[in-house]
Amino acid sequence: MFKRISLGSRLALLFAACTAVVSLTAGVLFNRASETHFMELDQQLLDSKLPTLRDALMGVSSADQLNEHKQALQGELAHSPDLALQVRGADGALWFDSLAPSMKQTRMREGLHTLTENGISYRSYTAALRPEQADSPQLTLLLDITHHQHFLERMQHLIWLTVGLSALATALLGAWAARSGLRPLREMSEIAASVSASSLTTRLPQTEMPAELADLGQAFNAMLARLDDAFQRLSAFSADIAHELRTPLSNLLTHTQVTLTRPRDLEEYREALLGNLEELQWMAQMVNDMLFLAKAEHGLLSPNRERLRLGDEVDALLEFFLPLADETQVRLIRDGEATLEGDRHMLRRAVSNLLDNALRFTPAEGEVSVRLETTAQQVRISIENKGQTIPAEALPRLFDRFYRADPARHEGSSEHAGLGLAITQSIIKAHGGTIRCESREGVTRFLIELPISS
Repeated sequence: MFKRISLGSRLALLFAACTAVVSLTAGVLFNRASETHFMELDQQLLDSKLPTLRDALMGVSSADQLNEHKQALQGELAHSPDLALQVRGADGALWFDSLAPSMKQTRMREGLHTLTENGISYRSYTAALRPEQADSPQLTLLLDITHHQHFLERMQHLIWLTVGLSALATALLGAWAARSGLRPLREMSEIAASVSASSLTTRLPQTEMPAELADLGQAFNAMLARLDDAFQRLSAFSADIAHELRTPLSNLLTHTQVTLTRPRDLEEYREALLGNLEELQWMAQMVNDMLFLAKAEHGLLSPNRERLRLGDEVDALLEFFLPLADETQVRLIRDGEATLEGDRHMLRRAVSNLLDNALRFTPAEGEVSVRLETTAQQVRISIENKGQTIPAEALPRLFDRFYRADPARHEGSSEHAGLGLAITQSIIKAHGGTIRCESREGVTRFLIELPISS
């Protein structure tokens, strides 16, 4: 299979083709203009000779009368070596012909024409000897234009030579220009080839790129930035998974080894297995949460749409969290009403994660409020609590997996492993909504905005 033609070669061939077409068009136009110019000159010359010849043949109406004027006629023709004359009667009979040998045509057409005879080109001009007479004899002036034709033929050869040479020169210059102009693309290719997992910070120098490639360079750099961010997140995610699973696995291993160091009674073995069961349940919940997030990232979450009264759903959740709130004397408040179509279990899980998060960070005798609001196009759910202000630099990462604003804190359950907010964000996105966090002056608020389904 033939190799594809490179972009530089294509440009060079296009330059050559364009130059050839332009040169050929210009050459053809010049050739036509030259032919027209020569015809005009020949017409003027023949027109200037016609009155003189008519004067020389004044009163001639037959071949015999023409013989009487032949000497004067030949003397007049002697002044123009390139000019020949034929005189024919009204019936087409040839009375006089200064050509040797004579033309084969038995009758000439009126007007100016070009013809070739015996390898010689002529400009033929036929006119009546006496225009005012209907049956007037006909004069045919024949001008030898062979030298004109030779000039035009040489010019045509020159045109073809010029077309060929200009196309070749343009192809070579076009190849050089294309190679020089496409240098930024080669540099881009070299940089792209050098990109690897360890060099995702490489960027194209946009300020040095031509305007036509600036957008491409910007898009390429943006792609590298996204890849770098995704790779960093993936690396951090892998490290976080190893860190999160290392502790329970180490606990299980240590607990089991201690249990097996000596024989124990049935109750002690039962307690050991219950302790291991708690760790295994926590690990299973973490794995389920990670699978849930993986499905969300690949767009595999398909919420079941049903009509929900969010006031009733939030009240049910507040009732569930009421015992935990009573322990710390935290008040739970719900304000407003809203209705939308969504997945009951998913939305309950999302709001439950936010309520659990708010209760854990609300000081004793504090307050957690849930406000529902409906606008013309969306439903807003606001969960607000008072407590420690979240640093501004931590807000953009709150919804990252395994992220904790306080890395030193470890609660020891899957809900507190840094997956809750990531799961909440995935659920909200699956419903076509958005979620964000605001924290200032000791007040933290999570705001959910969901579109109203038709």
